[in-house]
This record gives sequence, C-alpha cells and structure tokens, in this order.
Amino acid sequence: MHPPQPSAVSFEHLSDGLGIGVASPRLTWTLPRGSGLQTAYELEVDRHGTRRRTGRVDSADQVLVPWPGPSLTSRERATVRVRVWGAGSEPSAWSAPSPVEAGLLDPGDWQAVPVGAGWHEDPEADRRPARVRKDFHIEGTVARARLYVTAHGLYEVEINGHRVGDEALAPGWTVYPHRLRYRTHDVTTHLTEGANTLGAWLGDGWYRGRYGFDGGTRNIYGTDQSLIAQLELTYEDGTTRVVATDGTWTAAPGPILTSGLYEGETFDARLHDPDWATPSGAGTGPWTAVRTGTRDPATLVAPLGPPVRCTQEMAPVAVTRTQDGRHLLDFGQNLVGRLRVTVDGPAGTTLTLRHAEVLQDGELATRPLREAYSVDTLILSGTGPLTWEPRFTLHGFRYAEISGWPGRLTPSMVTARVHHTDMRRTGWFECSDPLVNRLHENVVWSMRGNFVDLPTDCPQRDERLGWTGDIQVFAPTASFLHDCSGLLDSWLTDVALEQFPDGTIPWYVPVIPGEPMWTPIHPGAAWGDVATLTPWTLFQRFGDPGLLSRHYPMGKAWVDLVERLAGPTRLWDTGVQLGDWLDPAAPPDDPAAGRTDRYLVATAYFAHSARHLALAAAELGHQEDAARYTVLADEVAEAFRRRYVTPPGRLAGDSAAAYAIALVFDLLTAEQRAPAGNRLAALVLADDARISTGFVGTPLICDALTDTGHIDVAYRLLLQTECPSWLYTVTMGATTIWERWDSLRPDGTLNPGGMTSFNHYALGAVADWLHRTVGGITATAPGYRSIAFRPCPGGGITWATTRHETPYGTASLSWELTATGMTARITVPDGCTATAELPGCAPRPLGPGAHVLHTAWSHAEAA
Repeated sequence: MHPPQPSAVSFEHLSDGLGIGVASPRLTWTLPRGSGLQTAYELEVDRHGTRRRTGRVDSADQVLVPWPGPSLTSRERATVRVRVWGAGSEPSAWSAPSPVEAGLLDPGDWQAVPVGAGWHEDPEADRRPARVRKDFHIEGTVARARLYVTAHGLYEVEINGHRVGDEALAPGWTVYPHRLRYRTHDVTTHLTEGANTLGAWLGDGWYRGRYGFDGGTRNIYGTDQSLIAQLELTYEDGTTRVVATDGTWTAAPGPILTSGLYEGETFDARLHDPDWATPSGAGTGPWTAVRTGTRDPATLVAPLGPPVRCTQEMAPVAVTRTQDGRHLLDFGQNLVGRLRVTVDGPAGTTLTLRHAEVLQDGELATRPLREAYSVDTLILSGTGPLTWEPRFTLHGFRYAEISGWPGRLTPSMVTARVHHTDMRRTGWFECSDPLVNRLHENVVWSMRGNFVDLPTDCPQRDERLGWTGDIQVFAPTASFLHDCSGLLDSWLTDVALEQFPDGTIPWYVPVIPGEPMWTPIHPGAAWGDVATLTPWTLFQRFGDPGLLSRHYPMGKAWVDLVERLAGPTRLWDTGVQLGDWLDPAAPPDDPAAGRTDRYLVATAYFAHSARHLALAAAELGHQEDAARYTVLADEVAEAFRRRYVTPPGRLAGDSAAAYAIALVFDLLTAEQRAPAGNRLAALVLADDARISTGFVGTPLICDALTDTGHIDVAYRLLLQTECPSWLYTVTMGATTIWERWDSLRPDGTLNPGGMTSFNHYALGAVADWLHRTVGGITATAPGYRSIAFRPCPGGGITWATTRHETPYGTASLSWELTATGMTARITVPDGCTATAELPGCAPRPLGPGAHVLHTAWSHAEAA
C-alpha cells in the first residue's frame, strides 16, 4: 500500500502551468486525506534534469507558497513536487510532478507582428473577415513546438487542417492598448516532417466590431483585424526555428461573410474548402500578401485565468413546427452559447437561426435584445451533410427559431453549446425546498452566462459590459460558486488601468462610449467601491495577499477621491448617483429613482470602503494607512448618523434598503441597532415580505434581518412567491436571475422598460446568504483556513447540504432537523480548523476530518 501523498502542485490561480506569465509562480497543494494539520513541507524543483530540494521547511503554509529558488526565464520548463509532514515524524510520499513552463516573459522575445487582410476595407461598413496562412517546411524531428498567439480581434488557429486549442472568443476582452492576452499552446503533435501550414480564422470581436449602446460604436480599438502568432520549434539536436507572423504570410476572404458579437454570423459553405489550412490549400482562394501592422510587445500578457470554452451541450426539450415551416426550439434553460446544426440540402439553401430568452404569444420576444439581432445564417454548399456552428459570436437564449430547414428537423440535429469562462466549480447548495433549489440553480446559470472573459451585466442584448457595481455586490456569491480568482484578478487589473488620474472608477470596464448617460464618466457609489470591496472579498475567499496588494493602490486612490468630494462634512451628497438601482418602486424608465436617498447610499459606501481599505492596509502592513483610514471611516459613520439617523434609530426615508445598508455596514450605535432592526422587520412585514430593494439593498437585507434577531422575517422574504420576490421569478418559469423583479409581469407581458434582461446575476447575490446562513459555511480566516459551521434553520426548511472546495480542500455541512433537534455532518479540510456553532449548543472547536454532531433544541420556529 502506497503512503498518502499531497495533491499535485498548482501554480498561481491556474489549472495549467503552460505559458505562465509569472517568473516566480506561487505554489499550492492540498494535504493527503486524514493528515490533519501540516507542520512542514519540502519542495523539489527539477530544472533541465537538475533537481534541487528546499529541505524541510517548518511551516503550515500550503496555499500560494513562494517559488523556491531562482526565477524562471522565458520558455523555461520545470517540474515541481512536494511532500509534507503532519503530526508525526515521517513525511508523506512525494506528490505527482507538476510541470510549469514560462511563456514569453520579455518583450524582446517577440518577433511576430500583426498581419491581416491586404485589401482595402471600409472601416464604417460590415467587413468580410479574412483568413491568413503560412506554409513552412520542417527538416528533421521536432522535439518541442510552442505556439504563442493572440490577435487584434478574435482568432481560431489551425495547423495542417486541425484546430489548435478549444477556447472560444480568444483572446478575450481586455483594455487592449495596455494589455492584450496571448496564449501558449503545445503544438508538437500537430506538426509533421516536411510541408506544414499554419492558418487562422479572424473575427472582429470587441476590437473593431460594432459594440455598445444605441447602435454601438465601431473600431473602438482599431480598424485592423490581425493575427499575432509565433511558432517556436526546437529540434531533437537542440537547434531552434521561429515561424512568426510577418510580411511573408498571405490572406484571403473566408467563408464567413459577416460576424459580430451582437449581430450573429453569416457563413457561406459554398466558399469554404476544408483543406485551406493544409499544404495543399494554397490554391483554395485568392491568397494575396498581408498587410503588416505594429504592436508594442510590452503589452502582450499571459492569462491569469482560464479561457472561454464550451462547457456543456444541451438538446432541445421541444421542437415545434409552425404552419409557415419555421421550427421553434425550446432548450428548457436560458443559456449563453450558440447552436450547432447538422444539416444536408441543395446548394444555396439558406438557414436562418434566431434567438431569444422568452416567448411572447408563442413567438420569440426579441424586443429585450434591442439592437443585438442575434441572427446566424448558414448557406449550404450542397456537397453533403454539414455540421456547423458560428465561430465569433455568442447569444443569450432559451428559445431558437430556425427558418429554411430542408426536410424534417429532429432534436438530434440541433445542439445548444453552452459557453463561458471555464472556471472550476467550487460551490454547491441544496435544501428541502425545491423552489429555493431552483433559485440557486438560476444563480449558477446566470453566473455562467455572464462570466464570459469578464463579469458582464447581461449576455443577450446590445450591452454585455463589465459593470463595476454588479460584480461588487455579487463577488461573495461568485467566489463561492466558482474559482473566479484569476478572471477577477485580471479584470481588476483593467479597472485600475481605466481608473482616472483623480481616482474615479468607471461605471463599466473596459470603457467604451456610452453617451448620453454613461459618458462623460462620473464617480458613483457602490459601482466605484469595487476598487476596495472586491479585492477584499477575493482575499477573504482565496487567501491571496498578493492580489490584495496589487489592487490596494486603486482602492486607496478611490477612497481619497471620495474624501475630497465629501470634504470636511464627510458627507458624499453631490454628483451623479445611482442609489439603490432598480428598486422595484422605481419607474421603468428611471431605475435610479428608488425609495432610498441616493446620497445616503453614497455616504454609507464611503464609510464602508474606508473601513475595508483600513483592513487591507493592516493586512499588508501599512500601519499608518490603517490608522488613517480607520479614523476616516469613524468620522464618516458619525457624519452619517448625524445626517440620516434619528436618536431612536429611525433612518431618513424610512426605506428597507436604508436600514439594511446601515445595519450591515455597521453605521449605527449599539443603542440604535435594535430599533433599526425592528423597524426593518416591520417594513418588510408591512409589505407582506415582498422585495422592496434594488441592487444595493438586496444583497444586504437578509443579513440585516438575521443579525438583528429577525431571521424568521428573512425567511419570509426568501420564500415569498408574489411579485416582487426571488421565488416569484421561479414560479414564472425563470431559469436564470432577472434584471428586474418583474421582467416578466404576472399577466405574462414583458416589462415595458428598455432595460429588461432575463439573465443578470446582481439580484442573485442572496445566494451568499443561502451559503452562509441556510447552508451554514462561513470563512473566518482568509482562504477558509478557519471556518464557522453556523446553520440557522427556518422557514420550514428541514434539511440543507452545502459544499465548498476551498483552497485547502473540501468543506461541507449537511444538516437535517430531527424530532429532538438537529443532526449535522461536517467535513473540515485538512490544514484547517473550524468551529461548530449549531442551534441549541455552545460553540465547539473542530479539527480536520469528518464529524457527526447531534444537538437537542426546540425548533418549532423552523418547522
């Protein structure tokens, strides 16, 4: 029997160490099951056949441990393994070796230049995408081949007719002038001795496609559509060769006639030769010289997280043929992706694929898409069965309509392929109430659909932007459900790049034109506070002090700006504020006109951000900053109380959101908290526990009620099924979270507002309360190194199961009510400590491993 071993080492927040952009990547491992707490570790690094060991290091650290020894150089490959000591004197077995290989770490490593179509293109019109190719000859045996690739626009690469990689919409969307992401592929097995061809499909994407509000803006970053690729070959004899994009490449129009992220894609199969990217394909089109461009190689960066991929395929649950020959498909789930069809028909047969999230009177309801037409068109070649899906677009849809299908369409002929950033799933929740389970599943699907390379606001209409306020409120939920650390770290890097010199954080990042409401940009509470609150959330959930440190200057500049705007009064009561956005009482055409004073929201967030900036400063060892911002937070809280709170604890405006904000942000005195909590509960009950909060108040209200002794009211709010409520949407058939509480009204009509999405995660932030309060798992130290298992049953829910894959391993809690109390089954990850705080018993410390606890208590209120 082999001795237990730790998991294989991982690097930074990546699942794969190939092409890493960090010269000294940090290392993470989980302990062998049953080993308890780590007391020491030893690392071994094999570089070029030379092994170096650290020797025993007395430390409990196992997450993001510093790289041992000299930094990696560009292209350098190493393997790393670890062994650990627990309570005993003997070490574990060594982990399996983990390879890590540096990408191109120095700008001087790049020889490639952008290459694209050499013909004239009208920058104001739809432009037919190009394909580019390069023939080259290999003499000898290739021991190793790496392709480093990116584009101005989007790309898919083929070598000798075979697809390289499986990512979609590569290279994703960053602030292109400053950061363009490249990816490293091992293409050794793609090559053959003799003639070879490297080719790429190109698309407009975010770079030059039409994007944004009111018809969008073209050419936001440039007018070219170009590939940047560098193929590096290492032969068995150690010699090397580089095949890079340059003026010797050729280009030709491809069979994609038009392509846009909003518009969809048109593909003419009559113009496609599948051998175009093979050595025999040079004659498959009018190949002409490319136009070369320029790119500062210092702006080319390696990924911090996974790419967008197809992660699931779904067959239609119903196919209905209309009297005029169209086919209406229902996939049973609102999703983000595109259709793959297998079809055969005469040459010139044209299939039109339309998409929508909901139906109205039995037809696709496309009004909420606005100017994102979401139409794909396929023209058949007549040469036999064809399997096709678009390459450079995604749609948000549950329903699809196909016109022009030749013959009979069966469900096996059409597949919906779900696309999003391929984050590792880390969080699960289920309970005895099926409606709550469906609500939670809706949150998961909305996160998947809106994490498409960055955290977007809606995946279907002419928007799909990285709104800062939306992810600020949703980050606690997101970081439980998926390992989104790399994606959000990368996006926050772009937030810092887009931050104004005065400290203003834009409404959305990357910034694109947004007249008249969003341009020029103004500093706004809750949205700008992503600079302080989201890095802190990610630090708490993933235990990464480096991430906290990288984004600390951005948060500091933001708080300093608000301090200047507030002035000596410490009240931020000026400027453009969105308040409690999408309060259900706000009129459809003015989502900021809710019940809560928008300047109350702004001042509260000022105090909250200053407080969290102080916490971050203390964590990072910036003691002077910690003291300064603690004083500032106290001063703002006092100013808040003077302006907005009466001595008995009644708040100005007397809205549920105001009380929730003041309570959760800890802005009230000890004497004011109970009256404020009582008033909040009374307001909720006076409206029969219907929702009366928007984007800001909704993530906080259940915690505010719970923390002030009104968990019964929180459960009533959760379980309400009348509009507006979380479960109203479920009873109306929702399979994702809606942007508005009444995106679909009780009579089945669409909300008349021009901003109506059926896939928008912000109001799903209640799932964080489900995980912590109903499910009962709360991190009490960064990275879940310490955990509180603290379930609070209620609402007639009789059992719940919650699991989270922490950086240290699996934490889980399954509880059920019994005739006399509760039975709880708890798993504490090796390397962690925990406390069980179950109803009816004193807190109990727990060590790593599995525990079964029984408590006796009266739970009539939870029955």
